[in-house]
Amino acid sequence: MDGNESVSGKMREQAEKIFHTAVNAVDPEKAILNYLSLSGGVLKIGERRLPLKDYKRIFVAGAGKAGAPMAQAVERVLGQHISEGVVVVKEGHGLPLERIRVREASHPVPDTRGVEGAEEIISLVSKAGEQDLVICLISGGGSALLVAPAEGLSLNDKQQVTQLLLDCGATIHEINTVRKHLSRAKGGGLARLARPASVVSLILSDVIGDDLDVIACGPTVPDSSTFGQAKQVLIRYGIWERVPGSVRDYVDRGVKGEIEETSKPGDPSFQNDSWELVGTNLQALQAAREEAERQGYHAMILSGMIEGETSEVAKVHTAIAKEAFHSGNPHAPPLCVLSGGETTVTIKGNGKGGRNQEFALAAAIEIDGEEHMIILSGGSDGTDGPTDAAGAVVDGGTAARGRARGMDPLDYLQRNDSYPFFEAIGGLLMTGPTRTNVMDVRIMLVGRKKG
Repeated sequence: MDGNESVSGKMREQAEKIFHTAVNAVDPEKAILNYLSLSGGVLKIGERRLPLKDYKRIFVAGAGKAGAPMAQAVERVLGQHISEGVVVVKEGHGLPLERIRVREASHPVPDTRGVEGAEEIISLVSKAGEQDLVICLISGGGSALLVAPAEGLSLNDKQQVTQLLLDCGATIHEINTVRKHLSRAKGGGLARLARPASVVSLILSDVIGDDLDVIACGPTVPDSSTFGQAKQVLIRYGIWERVPGSVRDYVDRGVKGEIEETSKPGDPSFQNDSWELVGTNLQALQAAREEAERQGYHAMILSGMIEGETSEVAKVHTAIAKEAFHSGNPHAPPLCVLSGGETTVTIKGNGKGGRNQEFALAAAIEIDGEEHMIILSGGSDGTDGPTDAAGAVVDGGTAARGRARGMDPLDYLQRNDSYPFFEAIGGLLMTGPTRTNVMDVRIMLVGRKKG
């Protein structure tokens, strides 16, 4: 092993430790316990104080990748006070619980298990009365896991629309604008079904700006989007004519006012409800910054709200790393630059990968031949697209290692085939399911020049 490989190996270990520190900082169970406690018969949720004697029953409902550990924390606090509960999580993200049932389903494209889980949740909250409390646990991934097609639509309709939206490069805000208007549970629908019970939502954010009505399509919060905006998203990305005819008919009826809109801000039925944001991408980045500084780096958070086409975002990030290495701007090495958010990939090929692996591959091409640079891009949930990797880690020799195996990195990038590339050269970031989800974390480590 030469000197450069030794330095690169050490920096990779540092980058992975920083990533794991970021993920651990948004552990769902700890996040819930920071907001939920019980003392003297009074349940404290954030700043609210709820005497248990005021409620006949407490129901727990939830959907999202972090649903199982969030539910586990609620059981720790409330135990036998929970009358009944159901949470739907991504396949492989479940945990054994005592009073709350855990259902696993497919993500990001929904399946029949998601429909069955959603119907179970709807049945649960629908029987809540005026003197009951419903605690909803919402996290990223809930949009695909809480599947309740609107009247006249089918699971197949939802699957086709979801896949088209994922492939066209739409942002999560745009995707969820559409999904909210094709569901009975999204866009405040779940809270509506729980009336007249009081609803408290504990939410782990996986969206840019932490907009509550976008996280998991906001099943328990007022929705600011409209049928008209949903139709415009489908038109903007050229998929209006490609979605099922039943979906076009349904959206058009909504635009004409023939179908009731999602629940809107100012709706008095939300007056007894409350929402607590328990975990965010920024919290993860702040923990990552502290760990990087412990390891001797000057650390800076570029932004926790990065979005845009993945390969283009990678070019901007690598330009910052190269500038720092060669000129000392914006800060002299050793430097750690952190960013978060959620980029998009416009699918042009038929390869295998995810946005984090695609970011890493694009970055590897940009830093080809550079010394003392490590770039890591990983999903905080431990999965990147339809793969078992969280993302990938690259350095200035990654592209050359691929070419030495007869693999042109640019060709793999253009085919959206990043996973096989990294699988061959050992660049995949493998964590397994983390059971949390606060979007992505990107880490750029820039070391000093020789001498």
